Amino acid sequence: MHNKQTAPLIGAAFGLAFVLANAGALPGAAAALLRVLAILVFLRLFLVMRRRPVAPAPAGGSAAPAVPLFGRDYRLVVAAEVAVGLAGLVVVNPVLHAPKATVGWIALVVGLHFFGLAAVWRRPALNVLAAAMSVCGAAGVVLAAADAPAAVVAVVAGIAPGGLLLASVARSLRAPAVDAAPRQV
Repeated sequence: MHNKQTAPLIGAAFGLAFVLANAGALPGAAAALLRVLAILVFLRLFLVMRRRPVAPAPAGGSAAPAVPLFGRDYRLVVAAEVAVGLAGLVVVNPVLHAPKATVGWIALVVGLHFFGLAAVWRRPALNVLAAAMSVCGAAGVVLAAADAPAAVVAVVAGIAPGGLLLASVARSLRAPAVDAAPRQV
């Protein structure tokens, strides 16, 4: 896989992880169904990613220089995400004693990090995902603070963001690739 396939793969993997980790808060049949559906969606996205052609680099440097996907700026965004995420978890669990808010905090931080990625990768469309995931995360924190049932928090702050990630990857794979020949799926 090349870098242009790695970014969607990471997004799809985290979307799958969000759903798998949070579906357990639902009743048995609903949890099982959601997990199976998430796995099937992930596998379908993975197959589409693997089949998507990669065009050779333009000759003569006629195109604008490509933005490195996993360069220094990307690493800074991820480092900030990890630092803020861990700092929040230190407050959420041991200080506030609010373990139900953990999933909301994680979704909020992951959502916010997409604003940074949108800027670094010059992909303003990621701002939509960033805003939606941030809202889900913030709502999850508020619901946890209001002592909502764990299943409600899990759906709002875990399963919904997982679905948003999977849907965002699916949408990006439907769009014509700027640097690829027409794909055949």
